[in-house]
Amino acid sequence: MSNMTSKEMARLAYNALDEKKGEDIKVIEIGDISVIADYFIIANGTNASQVSALVDSVQETLGRQGVEPKRIEGVRSASWILLDYGDMVVHVFSKEDRLFYDLERIWRDGKTISKEQLEA
Repeated sequence: MSNMTSKEMARLAYNALDEKKGEDIKVIEIGDISVIADYFIIANGTNASQVSALVDSVQETLGRQGVEPKRIEGVRSASWILLDYGDMVVHVFSKEDRLFYDLERIWRDGKTISKEQLEA
């Protein structure tokens, strides 16, 4: 098992989503307001096959570092897939479902982190 920090995992996940052209990738730091995780990463694809490619990219990138998701939900429907890595949770949506569920609004008390802050 890797001893990677949640911030390092978030950085890798962000880059994996970015590499596959994930849309509007948001990183929300929620450690101060929730015990669920330290970071939520939210992105969407333009269609089901891109959503699938985004999920594969995150799993492969983190998998190469020896980090496997504790739980995956929604793979079949491909309109909202959740990859739970413990301290970091990745949500990949279809465009429509992202607007519908609006996680950014639900977690607005969290702190949105820039790509630059992840690299620091």
